[in-house]
Amino acid sequence: MVPDYGSRAGDRGSAADGAADGAGLLDEVRATIGRYVVLPSEEALTAVTLWVAASHIQPALQHAPRLAVVGPTKGCGKSRVLDVLHETVHQPMMTVNTSPAVVFRVIGKNPPTLLVDEADTIFGPKAGEKEDLRGLLNAGHQRNRPAWRISGPEHKPTAFPTFAMAALAGIGDLPDTIMDRAVVLRMQKRKPGERITPFRSRYSVPELNALRDRLTAWLTPLRGTAAGLVPAMPVEDRAADTWEPLVIVADLAGGHWPTSARTACLAMARHEAVQDEQTTLKTRLLRDIRRIFEQEGNKEALRSQDLLAALLADAESPWPDYGTKGLNAYHLSALLRGFDIRPANYRFEQGRQAKAYARNQFFDAWARYCPDPAPAQPASAGGYESAPARQAQNKPPAPPTGSLPVGLPGTTGPKRAR
Repeated sequence: MVPDYGSRAGDRGSAADGAADGAGLLDEVRATIGRYVVLPSEEALTAVTLWVAASHIQPALQHAPRLAVVGPTKGCGKSRVLDVLHETVHQPMMTVNTSPAVVFRVIGKNPPTLLVDEADTIFGPKAGEKEDLRGLLNAGHQRNRPAWRISGPEHKPTAFPTFAMAALAGIGDLPDTIMDRAVVLRMQKRKPGERITPFRSRYSVPELNALRDRLTAWLTPLRGTAAGLVPAMPVEDRAADTWEPLVIVADLAGGHWPTSARTACLAMARHEAVQDEQTTLKTRLLRDIRRIFEQEGNKEALRSQDLLAALLADAESPWPDYGTKGLNAYHLSALLRGFDIRPANYRFEQGRQAKAYARNQFFDAWARYCPDPAPAQPASAGGYESAPARQAQNKPPAPPTGSLPVGLPGTTGPKRAR
Protein backbone atom coordinates (compact mmCIF):
# COMPACT_ATOMS: atom_id res chain seq x y z
CA MET A 1 0.00 0.00 0.00
CA VAL A 2 1.14 3.52 -0.77
CA PRO A 3 0.47 6.04 2.01
CA ASP A 4 -1.98 8.82 1.28
CA TYR A 5 0.62 11.55 0.95
CA GLY A 6 -0.18 15.20 1.21
CA SER A 7 1.54 18.42 0.18
CA ARG A 8 2.87 21.14 2.41
CA ALA A 9 1.94 24.69 1.49
CA GLY A 10 1.10 27.90 3.23
CA ASP A 11 -2.43 28.19 1.83
CA ARG A 12 -4.39 25.32 0.32
CA GLY A 13 -7.78 26.94 0.41
CA SER A 14 -8.17 27.43 -3.33
CA ALA A 15 -6.84 23.94 -4.03
CA ALA A 16 -9.40 22.42 -1.68
CA ASP A 17 -12.21 24.44 -3.27
CA GLY A 18 -11.51 22.96 -6.70
CA ALA A 19 -10.40 19.49 -5.62
CA ALA A 20 -13.75 17.76 -6.19
CA ASP A 21 -14.11 19.16 -9.69
CA GLY A 22 -10.42 18.48 -10.43
CA ALA A 23 -10.58 14.80 -9.45
CA GLY A 24 -13.63 14.24 -11.60
CA LEU A 25 -12.08 16.08 -14.53
CA LEU A 26 -8.88 14.02 -14.33
CA ASP A 27 -11.03 10.88 -14.27
CA GLU A 28 -12.67 12.03 -17.50
CA VAL A 29 -9.36 12.85 -19.14
CA ARG A 30 -7.95 9.47 -18.13
CA ALA A 31 -10.96 7.58 -19.49
CA THR A 32 -10.86 9.50 -22.77
CA ILE A 33 -7.13 8.95 -23.34
CA GLY A 34 -7.66 5.26 -22.57
CA ARG A 35 -10.24 5.01 -25.35
CA TYR A 36 -7.83 6.27 -28.02
CA VAL A 37 -4.60 4.48 -27.10
CA VAL A 38 -3.62 1.22 -25.41
CA LEU A 39 -0.93 2.12 -22.88
CA PRO A 40 1.40 -0.45 -21.30
CA SER A 41 -0.20 -0.30 -17.84
CA GLU A 42 -2.79 1.41 -15.69
CA GLU A 43 0.04 3.34 -14.05
CA ALA A 44 1.15 4.61 -17.47
CA LEU A 45 -2.38 5.83 -18.20
CA THR A 46 -2.40 7.67 -14.87
CA ALA A 47 1.00 9.20 -15.64
CA VAL A 48 -0.03 10.46 -19.09
CA THR A 49 -3.18 12.02 -17.66
CA LEU A 50 -1.19 13.89 -15.01
CA TRP A 51 1.49 14.91 -17.54
CA VAL A 52 -1.18 16.47 -19.75
CA ALA A 53 -2.62 18.36 -16.79
CA ALA A 54 0.83 19.46 -15.61
CA SER A 55 1.44 21.20 -18.93
CA HIS A 56 -1.28 23.68 -17.94
CA ILE A 57 0.67 24.84 -14.87
CA GLN A 58 4.09 25.16 -16.58
CA PRO A 59 4.66 28.73 -15.27
CA ALA A 60 4.44 27.40 -11.70
CA LEU A 61 6.87 24.51 -12.16
CA GLN A 62 10.56 24.27 -11.38
CA HIS A 63 11.01 21.18 -13.53
CA ALA A 64 9.54 20.32 -16.92
CA PRO A 65 9.32 16.52 -17.16
CA ARG A 66 9.87 14.88 -20.51
CA LEU A 67 7.50 12.20 -21.74
CA ALA A 68 9.41 9.51 -23.66
CA VAL A 69 7.03 7.49 -25.84
CA VAL A 70 9.16 4.64 -27.13
CA GLY A 71 8.52 1.25 -28.71
CA PRO A 72 10.50 -1.54 -30.35
CA THR A 73 8.86 -1.22 -33.79
CA LYS A 74 6.47 0.91 -35.78
CA GLY A 75 2.76 0.42 -35.22
CA CYS A 76 2.90 0.56 -31.42
CA GLY A 77 0.70 3.67 -31.09
CA LYS A 78 3.46 6.21 -30.43
CA SER A 79 2.22 8.76 -32.96
CA ARG A 80 -1.36 8.30 -31.80
CA VAL A 81 -0.28 9.26 -28.28
CA LEU A 82 1.15 12.49 -29.70
CA ASP A 83 -2.10 13.11 -31.60
CA VAL A 84 -4.05 12.91 -28.34
CA LEU A 85 -1.51 15.07 -26.52
CA HIS A 86 -1.66 17.69 -29.27
CA GLU A 87 -5.34 18.29 -28.55
CA THR A 88 -5.13 18.27 -24.75
CA VAL A 89 -1.86 19.90 -23.60
CA HIS A 90 -1.13 23.59 -23.13
CA GLN A 91 -0.06 25.39 -26.33
CA PRO A 92 1.21 22.37 -28.32
CA MET A 93 3.98 22.61 -30.89
CA MET A 94 4.17 19.46 -33.02
CA THR A 95 7.34 18.89 -35.01
CA VAL A 96 9.35 16.20 -36.79
CA ASN A 97 13.15 16.38 -37.09
CA THR A 98 13.31 19.92 -35.75
CA SER A 99 16.48 21.99 -35.46
CA PRO A 100 17.92 23.53 -32.28
CA ALA A 101 17.69 27.02 -33.80
CA VAL A 102 13.91 26.69 -34.16
CA VAL A 103 13.44 25.41 -30.63
CA PHE A 104 15.65 28.16 -29.21
CA ARG A 105 13.38 30.78 -30.75
CA VAL A 106 9.96 29.36 -29.90
CA ILE A 107 10.65 28.93 -26.19
CA GLY A 108 9.97 32.12 -24.30
CA LYS A 109 8.24 33.31 -21.14
CA ASN A 110 5.14 31.32 -22.10
CA PRO A 111 6.74 28.25 -23.66
CA PRO A 112 4.85 25.75 -25.79
CA THR A 113 4.60 22.07 -25.00
CA LEU A 114 7.00 20.46 -27.48
CA LEU A 115 5.76 17.31 -29.23
CA VAL A 116 8.53 15.65 -31.24
CA ASP A 117 7.63 12.67 -33.42
CA GLU A 118 10.15 10.32 -35.03
CA ALA A 119 12.74 11.30 -32.43
CA ASP A 120 14.80 8.27 -33.42
CA THR A 121 15.63 10.07 -36.69
CA ILE A 122 17.05 12.96 -34.65
CA PHE A 123 19.13 10.98 -32.19
CA GLY A 124 19.73 7.78 -34.10
CA PRO A 125 23.31 6.73 -34.94
CA LYS A 126 22.86 7.64 -38.61
CA ALA A 127 21.26 11.02 -38.00
CA GLY A 128 24.46 12.97 -37.53
CA GLU A 129 25.46 15.13 -34.60
CA LYS A 130 22.55 16.58 -32.64
CA GLU A 131 24.35 17.47 -29.45
CA ASP A 132 22.93 21.01 -29.42
CA LEU A 133 19.37 19.70 -29.41
CA ARG A 134 20.15 17.05 -26.84
CA GLY A 135 21.77 19.68 -24.61
CA LEU A 136 18.77 21.97 -25.04
CA LEU A 137 16.34 19.23 -24.03
CA ASN A 138 18.51 18.29 -21.06
CA ALA A 139 18.84 21.90 -19.88
CA GLY A 140 15.14 22.59 -20.39
CA HIS A 141 14.22 20.04 -17.76
CA GLN A 142 15.03 22.63 -15.09
CA ARG A 143 14.06 26.28 -14.92
CA ASN A 144 16.72 29.01 -15.33
CA ARG A 145 19.12 26.98 -17.47
CA PRO A 146 19.43 29.22 -20.56
CA ALA A 147 21.48 28.44 -23.64
CA TRP A 148 23.87 31.22 -24.59
CA ARG A 149 24.45 31.99 -28.27
CA ILE A 150 25.96 34.80 -30.32
CA SER A 151 22.99 36.48 -32.00
CA GLY A 152 21.90 39.56 -33.90
CA PRO A 153 23.75 41.94 -36.21
CA GLU A 154 25.97 43.09 -33.34
CA HIS A 155 26.90 39.50 -32.45
CA LYS A 156 26.08 39.91 -28.80
CA PRO A 157 25.90 36.98 -26.38
CA THR A 158 22.20 36.20 -25.96
CA ALA A 159 20.53 33.94 -23.42
CA PHE A 160 17.82 31.74 -24.95
CA PRO A 161 15.33 30.16 -22.53
CA THR A 162 15.18 26.36 -22.64
CA PHE A 163 12.52 25.56 -20.04
CA ALA A 164 9.58 23.74 -21.65
CA MET A 165 7.76 20.45 -21.28
CA ALA A 166 8.42 18.03 -24.12
CA ALA A 167 7.10 14.70 -25.33
CA LEU A 168 9.32 12.71 -27.69
CA ALA A 169 8.21 9.61 -29.59
CA GLY A 170 10.46 7.21 -31.47
CA ILE A 171 11.55 3.65 -32.12
CA GLY A 172 14.01 2.41 -29.52
CA ASP A 173 15.29 4.22 -26.47
CA LEU A 174 16.19 7.89 -26.63
CA PRO A 175 19.60 9.07 -25.35
CA ASP A 176 20.17 8.14 -21.72
CA THR A 177 20.36 11.75 -20.60
CA ILE A 178 16.84 12.36 -21.95
CA MET A 179 15.38 9.09 -20.68
CA ASP A 180 16.74 9.92 -17.23
CA ARG A 181 14.63 13.11 -17.21
CA ALA A 182 11.48 11.49 -18.58
CA VAL A 183 8.36 9.66 -17.63
CA VAL A 184 8.79 6.67 -19.93
CA LEU A 185 5.98 4.94 -21.84
CA ARG A 186 7.19 1.66 -23.34
CA MET A 187 4.55 1.07 -25.99
CA GLN A 188 3.69 -2.31 -27.48
CA LYS A 189 1.53 -3.40 -30.39
CA ARG A 190 -2.06 -4.11 -29.51
CA LYS A 191 -2.96 -7.69 -28.80
CA PRO A 192 -5.89 -9.35 -30.61
CA GLY A 193 -9.04 -8.22 -28.89
CA GLU A 194 -7.62 -4.91 -27.66
CA ARG A 195 -9.78 -2.30 -29.32
CA ILE A 196 -9.58 1.47 -29.37
CA THR A 197 -11.78 4.29 -30.61
CA PRO A 198 -10.57 5.43 -34.06
CA PHE A 199 -9.05 8.90 -33.97
CA ARG A 200 -11.07 11.05 -36.38
CA SER A 201 -10.53 14.80 -36.49
CA ARG A 202 -14.21 15.49 -37.09
CA TYR A 203 -15.31 14.29 -33.66
CA SER A 204 -12.13 13.43 -31.74
CA VAL A 205 -10.55 16.89 -31.84
CA PRO A 206 -13.62 18.76 -30.48
CA GLU A 207 -13.97 16.22 -27.67
CA LEU A 208 -10.32 16.47 -26.65
CA ASN A 209 -10.24 20.26 -27.04
CA ALA A 210 -13.20 20.54 -24.69
CA LEU A 211 -11.24 18.61 -22.05
CA ARG A 212 -8.20 20.83 -22.68
CA ASP A 213 -10.29 23.97 -22.13
CA ARG A 214 -11.69 22.58 -18.89
CA LEU A 215 -8.17 21.72 -17.67
CA THR A 216 -7.10 25.28 -18.46
CA ALA A 217 -10.09 26.74 -16.61
CA TRP A 218 -9.44 24.56 -13.56
CA LEU A 219 -5.65 24.82 -13.30
CA THR A 220 -4.83 28.35 -14.46
CA PRO A 221 -6.23 29.98 -11.26
CA LEU A 222 -4.30 27.40 -9.19
CA ARG A 223 -0.83 28.17 -10.59
CA GLY A 224 0.03 30.33 -7.59
CA THR A 225 -1.06 27.58 -5.22
CA ALA A 226 0.85 24.99 -7.23
CA ALA A 227 4.03 27.06 -7.03
CA GLY A 228 3.85 26.90 -3.24
CA LEU A 229 3.24 23.17 -2.90
CA VAL A 230 6.04 20.94 -1.64
CA PRO A 231 4.69 17.42 -2.18
CA ALA A 232 6.00 14.43 -0.26
CA MET A 233 7.69 12.26 -2.86
CA PRO A 234 8.21 8.48 -2.75
CA VAL A 235 11.37 8.70 -4.88
CA GLU A 236 14.50 10.81 -4.72
CA ASP A 237 16.92 12.87 -6.80
CA ARG A 238 16.15 13.31 -10.50
CA ALA A 239 13.20 10.92 -10.41
CA ALA A 240 11.62 13.18 -7.79
CA ASP A 241 12.29 16.25 -9.94
CA THR A 242 10.63 14.59 -12.93
CA TRP A 243 7.56 13.30 -11.11
CA GLU A 244 6.97 16.27 -8.81
CA PRO A 245 4.82 18.26 -11.32
CA LEU A 246 2.57 15.24 -11.81
CA VAL A 247 2.21 14.72 -8.06
CA ILE A 248 1.44 18.42 -7.57
CA VAL A 249 -1.48 18.12 -10.00
CA ALA A 250 -2.68 15.00 -8.23
CA ASP A 251 -2.57 16.77 -4.86
CA LEU A 252 -4.51 19.71 -6.30
CA ALA A 253 -7.16 17.28 -7.55
CA GLY A 254 -7.51 15.28 -4.35
CA GLY A 255 -9.67 12.18 -4.13
CA HIS A 256 -7.82 9.02 -5.14
CA TRP A 257 -5.34 10.95 -7.28
CA PRO A 258 -2.59 11.66 -4.69
CA THR A 259 -2.32 7.94 -3.93
CA SER A 260 -2.71 6.89 -7.59
CA ALA A 261 0.02 9.31 -8.68
CA ARG A 262 2.53 8.01 -6.16
CA THR A 263 1.65 4.40 -6.95
CA ALA A 264 2.34 5.09 -10.63
CA CYS A 265 5.56 6.91 -9.75
CA LEU A 266 6.88 3.99 -7.72
CA ALA A 267 5.93 1.33 -10.25
CA MET A 268 7.28 3.16 -13.28
CA ALA A 269 10.48 4.33 -11.57
CA ARG A 270 11.19 0.76 -10.47
CA HIS A 271 10.52 -0.55 -13.99
CA GLU A 272 12.95 1.94 -15.50
CA ALA A 273 15.60 1.04 -12.94
CA VAL A 274 15.32 -2.58 -14.07
CA GLN A 275 15.42 -1.52 -17.73
CA ASP A 276 18.60 0.47 -17.09
CA GLU A 277 20.23 -2.55 -15.52
CA GLN A 278 19.20 -4.79 -18.41
CA THR A 279 20.51 -2.26 -20.94
CA THR A 280 23.88 -2.20 -19.18
CA LEU A 281 23.92 -5.99 -19.09
CA LYS A 282 23.17 -6.29 -22.81
CA THR A 283 25.94 -3.83 -23.68
CA ARG A 284 28.35 -5.92 -21.60
CA LEU A 285 27.23 -9.01 -23.53
CA LEU A 286 27.94 -7.34 -26.87
CA ARG A 287 31.42 -6.34 -25.71
CA ASP A 288 32.20 -9.81 -24.40
CA ILE A 289 31.03 -11.46 -27.62
CA ARG A 290 33.19 -9.12 -29.67
CA ARG A 291 36.17 -10.03 -27.49
CA ILE A 292 35.48 -13.74 -27.99
CA PHE A 293 35.28 -13.35 -31.76
CA GLU A 294 38.60 -11.49 -31.70
CA GLN A 295 40.18 -14.23 -29.61
CA GLU A 296 38.91 -16.79 -32.11
CA GLY A 297 40.52 -14.96 -35.02
CA ASN A 298 37.31 -13.21 -36.12
CA LYS A 299 35.76 -16.34 -37.57
CA GLU A 300 32.69 -15.98 -39.75
CA ALA A 301 30.57 -17.75 -37.15
CA LEU A 302 30.78 -19.40 -33.74
CA ARG A 303 28.67 -22.32 -32.62
CA SER A 304 26.15 -21.36 -29.94
CA GLN A 305 27.59 -23.89 -27.52
CA ASP A 306 31.14 -22.62 -28.08
CA LEU A 307 30.08 -19.00 -27.58
CA LEU A 308 28.26 -19.93 -24.38
CA ALA A 309 31.25 -21.88 -23.09
CA ALA A 310 33.55 -18.92 -23.69
CA LEU A 311 31.18 -16.54 -21.90
CA LEU A 312 30.83 -18.85 -18.91
CA ALA A 313 34.58 -19.41 -18.73
CA ASP A 314 35.09 -15.82 -17.55
CA ALA A 315 34.60 -16.21 -13.82
CA GLU A 316 34.73 -12.43 -13.30
CA SER A 317 31.76 -11.83 -15.61
CA PRO A 318 28.06 -11.90 -14.65
CA TRP A 319 27.35 -14.89 -16.91
CA PRO A 320 28.12 -17.78 -14.50
CA ASP A 321 25.61 -16.28 -12.03
CA TYR A 322 22.95 -15.31 -14.57
CA GLY A 323 19.53 -16.84 -13.93
CA THR A 324 19.50 -19.78 -11.53
CA LYS A 325 22.22 -21.96 -13.06
CA GLY A 326 24.16 -19.58 -15.27
CA LEU A 327 23.65 -18.27 -18.77
CA ASN A 328 22.15 -20.82 -21.16
CA ALA A 329 21.19 -20.85 -24.84
CA TYR A 330 17.70 -19.56 -24.14
CA HIS A 331 19.01 -16.62 -22.10
CA LEU A 332 21.59 -15.77 -24.75
CA SER A 333 18.99 -15.77 -27.51
CA ALA A 334 16.60 -13.64 -25.44
CA LEU A 335 19.26 -11.05 -24.61
CA LEU A 336 20.33 -10.69 -28.24
CA ARG A 337 16.85 -10.70 -29.76
CA GLY A 338 16.37 -7.00 -29.11
CA PHE A 339 19.35 -6.31 -31.40
CA ASP A 340 17.78 -8.46 -34.15
CA ILE A 341 20.51 -11.07 -33.66
CA ARG A 342 19.42 -14.71 -33.80
CA PRO A 343 21.16 -18.07 -34.10
CA ALA A 344 20.77 -20.00 -37.33
CA ASN A 345 21.93 -23.28 -38.83
CA TYR A 346 25.47 -22.88 -40.11
CA ARG A 347 27.60 -25.35 -42.07
CA PHE A 348 31.10 -25.73 -40.63
CA GLU A 349 34.12 -27.67 -41.84
CA GLN A 350 33.59 -31.22 -43.08
CA GLY A 351 29.93 -30.46 -43.74
CA ARG A 352 28.86 -30.45 -40.10
CA GLN A 353 25.89 -28.23 -39.25
CA ALA A 354 25.16 -26.57 -35.93
CA LYS A 355 23.27 -23.63 -34.46
CA ALA A 356 25.63 -20.67 -34.63
CA TYR A 357 25.91 -16.90 -34.45
CA ALA A 358 27.37 -15.23 -37.55
CA ARG A 359 29.83 -12.44 -36.83
CA ASN A 360 28.33 -10.09 -39.42
CA GLN A 361 25.04 -10.12 -37.47
CA PHE A 362 26.75 -8.16 -34.72
CA PHE A 363 28.26 -5.37 -36.81
CA ASP A 364 25.29 -2.99 -36.52
CA ALA A 365 24.82 -3.55 -32.77
CA TRP A 366 28.54 -3.13 -32.08
CA ALA A 367 28.57 0.16 -34.03
CA ARG A 368 25.50 1.47 -32.19
CA TYR A 369 26.03 0.36 -28.61
CA CYS A 370 29.77 -0.16 -28.11
CA PRO A 371 31.63 1.68 -30.89
CA ASP A 372 35.38 2.23 -31.20
CA PRO A 373 36.59 -0.60 -29.03
CA ALA A 374 39.83 -0.33 -27.13
CA PRO A 375 42.62 -2.66 -28.25
CA ALA A 376 41.78 -6.24 -27.41
CA GLN A 377 43.08 -7.52 -24.09
CA PRO A 378 45.35 -10.58 -24.08
CA ALA A 379 43.50 -13.85 -23.68
CA SER A 380 45.01 -14.33 -20.22
CA ALA A 381 43.53 -11.07 -18.94
CA GLY A 382 40.23 -12.75 -18.17
CA GLY A 383 37.99 -9.99 -19.54
CA TYR A 384 37.83 -6.30 -18.79
CA GLU A 385 39.56 -4.99 -15.72
CA SER A 386 36.69 -2.63 -14.99
CA ALA A 387 34.07 -5.37 -15.00
CA PRO A 388 32.37 -5.88 -11.66
CA ALA A 389 32.99 -9.26 -10.10
CA ARG A 390 30.15 -11.79 -10.37
CA GLN A 391 27.24 -9.41 -10.12
CA ALA A 392 23.77 -10.85 -9.79
CA GLN A 393 22.65 -9.02 -12.90
CA ASN A 394 19.30 -10.76 -13.19
CA LYS A 395 18.00 -9.17 -9.99
CA PRO A 396 16.28 -5.76 -9.85
CA PRO A 397 18.19 -2.98 -8.09
CA ALA A 398 17.44 -2.43 -4.44
CA PRO A 399 15.20 0.57 -3.71
CA PRO A 400 16.89 3.70 -2.37
CA THR A 401 16.96 3.78 1.41
CA GLY A 402 13.94 5.58 2.82
CA SER A 403 12.41 6.01 -0.62
CA LEU A 404 10.84 3.02 -2.30
CA PRO A 405 8.86 0.80 0.10
CA VAL A 406 10.43 -2.54 0.91
CA GLY A 407 7.30 -4.44 -0.01
CA LEU A 408 7.04 -3.14 -3.58
CA PRO A 409 7.22 -6.10 -5.97
CA GLY A 410 10.14 -6.07 -8.36
CA THR A 411 10.87 -7.78 -11.64
CA THR A 412 12.60 -11.13 -11.53
CA GLY A 413 15.31 -12.29 -13.85
CA PRO A 414 14.72 -14.19 -17.06
CA LYS A 415 13.08 -17.59 -16.82
CA ARG A 416 14.99 -20.70 -17.71
CA ALA A 417 14.12 -22.57 -20.84
CA ARG A 418 11.53 -25.29 -20.37
